[in-house]
Amino acid sequence: MPTRSSALEADWLGACRRATEAVANSLHAAPTTLERAVETGLGEGGDRTLVIDTAAEDSVFEQLDALHAQGHRFTAVSEERGTVDYGDGAVIVIIDPIDGSMNAKRGLPHHAISIAVADGDTMADVTFGYVYDFGPREEWVARLGEGATVNGRPLDPALPERRTPDGKLEVLGIESSDPRWVADAAADLAAAAHRIRAIGAIAVSLCQVAAARFDAMLTLRSCRAVDAAAGQLIVREAGGEVAFTRCDEPLGAPLDVEPHTPVVAAREAQTLADLSGVPR
Repeated sequence: MPTRSSALEADWLGACRRATEAVANSLHAAPTTLERAVETGLGEGGDRTLVIDTAAEDSVFEQLDALHAQGHRFTAVSEERGTVDYGDGAVIVIIDPIDGSMNAKRGLPHHAISIAVADGDTMADVTFGYVYDFGPREEWVARLGEGATVNGRPLDPALPERRTPDGKLEVLGIESSDPRWVADAAADLAAAAHRIRAIGAIAVSLCQVAAARFDAMLTLRSCRAVDAAAGQLIVREAGGEVAFTRCDEPLGAPLDVEPHTPVVAAREAQTLADLSGVPR
C-alpha cells in the first residue's frame, strides 16, 4: 500500500507541466472572447464557470487520475469541482485551473494555472507550489525549504522592498479590485503606496512580490485557498512574508473552496504588519 509520503513525493512538477500544456492548447483553440465567455454553470467556489475553466480543470484532473492510477493517494480541492477524494485526506492538492478567468476571457495577459500540494489542512502545510502565467509564459515553482524559481532561475530571498523618498512603497499590488472596495480602501492605499497595480489574478500578484516586482500586495476582500495556496509558498520561499489577516495564525487559512480571509504579502515583516489592517 503506498504511503502518505509517496503522494508528497509524486512527480507534481511533471504533472503540472503536462496540465499547463493542455490548458495552453485549449486556450489557443478558443482565442476570442466570444468563444471563451460561454458559461457552463456555477463552480463550487461560487463563481460562474466558463467553458475555458471547465476545459482547464479537465486537463488538471486527467493528471490527477494518472497519479492516482500509479498508486498515489490524496484529496483534490478545486475551484470548479470542489473536494474530490482520491483516497487520502492527509495530502491535499489545491487547484485553480485558471486564476484570472476574467483576464483569460477578455484576452488580457495575466491568467494562470495554480496548483499546490499540502500535507495538512492549512496554508502552513503547503509543501509544493506551482503557478504558470500564460501571458508572459512564466513558470513559478517552490518547494518547502528549497527556495523558489521563475523559469528555472532561483529567486533571491535578499531582494528588498523599494520606497520613494517620502517613505511610501513604490509599487503595491491590489486584488479583489471591485471599484467600491477600492473606494473604501482609497485613503489607506494613498497613505501606503506611491503607485498601485491591479493585475487581476491573485496567484500572479503573489508571484510579483516573490520577485520583488511588487513591494507588497493585498486583497481588498477575502480570497479562497485555490487562489493563494501556491503563490503564498512561492513568496515565502523567495524570502517574503505572508499573512491571512482574519486567522489566529498568519498561515492558518484552511485549504477549502470558501473565501475565509484576505491575504497580504510583502518583502518585509514590518510592511506586512502595516498593511494587514487595510483589507476589511
